[in-house]
Amino acid sequence: MPHPLAPPLPDGPAPLRLGRPVQPLRGLTILAVEDSRFACEALRLLCLRSDARLRRAESLEQADRHLSVYSPDVVIVDLGLPDGNGADLIRRLARQRCPGLAVLGTSGDPAGQTAALAAGAAGFLPKPIESLAGFQATVLGHLRATPPLPQDIDALPLKPDRVALHDDLLRAADLLRAANDGRSRRYVAAFLGSLARSARDRDLERAAGHAADTALALPQLAALVAARLAAAPPAFGPPEGGSPRSRPAG
Repeated sequence: MPHPLAPPLPDGPAPLRLGRPVQPLRGLTILAVEDSRFACEALRLLCLRSDARLRRAESLEQADRHLSVYSPDVVIVDLGLPDGNGADLIRRLARQRCPGLAVLGTSGDPAGQTAALAAGAAGFLPKPIESLAGFQATVLGHLRATPPLPQDIDALPLKPDRVALHDDLLRAADLLRAANDGRSRRYVAAFLGSLARSARDRDLERAAGHAADTALALPQLAALVAARLAAAPPAFGPPEGGSPRSRPAG
């Protein structure tokens, strides 16, 4: 006979309760060393969906300041930065061999993968970074004691906030006006080439490629940037999961 205070027994097996799996990047801190707001907005959305914390550095100098204070779990390093080559930072981090730290390279240039891996990166994220499953698999593939990926990942490509694209174009317009030597010209051309690939703007990508080779192509590139700025603002809307002027965590 059951105890009088015991809870009643169920009539049959308890129903199976299926909930969403734990986000696989929960608790991780990711430092993005990335000069493009548009590219970092994509990373913000990926981290938001993965429950990871994102910090951002726009340059090698800022990255050094972050790394002197914080100990991220993952560092994603863009190869083209305003104050140098991201491969140099990857090389330094690889030499330090920080336990548990995964260093990944990223670039809109397909040749960037070879450079990043040669510098010591554990993996590479080609731009545009749009796939949640691909992002999570790449990050988890280079961390120790990682949980399995959930099976119900949204397969739709992410669409970053277009306001971030507008900000990048404004910055590029300023850089183009100040591009008075080969180094600054090549940097802004590479910046716009990567941005154009992320935005799937083939005309802008081609113009950036020409400008990387010759200063004579700069006026055409500047005209395309001005045209994008003139046409873009009315079409901009609020980003996914944020206010119209939200920014990646810094």
